[in-house]
Amino acid sequence: MPDEKEQEIIIDEETDESGLVEKVKKLKEQLRQYQQEKQDNLSGWQRAQADFINYRRRQEEQMSEWSSMFGEGLLKDILPVLDTYRARKIYMQAGEEAGLGKNNESDGSDVIINQLVSILKKHGLEEIKTVGEKFNPEFHNAVEQVIKEGLEGVIAEEIRKGYLLNGRVLRVAEVKVTKNQ
Repeated sequence: MPDEKEQEIIIDEETDESGLVEKVKKLKEQLRQYQQEKQDNLSGWQRAQADFINYRRRQEEQMSEWSSMFGEGLLKDILPVLDTYRARKIYMQAGEEAGLGKNNESDGSDVIINQLVSILKKHGLEEIKTVGEKFNPEFHNAVEQVIKEGLEGVIAEEIRKGYLLNGRVLRVAEVKVTKNQ
């Protein structure tokens, strides 16, 4: 049984008339080339496999981001509904305070607002804190300044609610900010 390892063939070069030494040298060179080609192919395959794994990971991340962006668009569309219900409630309270009496029709605004808020929170929406907080342009848009002694840069009133979606700003809050005289 021949040994699988390369065996050294010793041929006297001076007595080699058939060119056997040259043939063996060519075969050894061919073997080295094939081994190098095999190594190159193996390395290429390993790189391609790693690239595929990275591609699949990037695709999964992108799908997750697309899903988040779709939810973001939906939530942006729902926010004006929430604003309208809140404005209606404020309007009705102002009417009661002005002595216009309570509206006789059943007002389901609170229930609807609570349901909407619950749904939106479930999808990662949270309100940006405003009144009494220090003004932060990342989260707040100042639409007016209010003069108040001893206070500078504190939010005095909220004009329109701002929201975060999964920790990112979805819509900045519009606020009135205090200004020291």
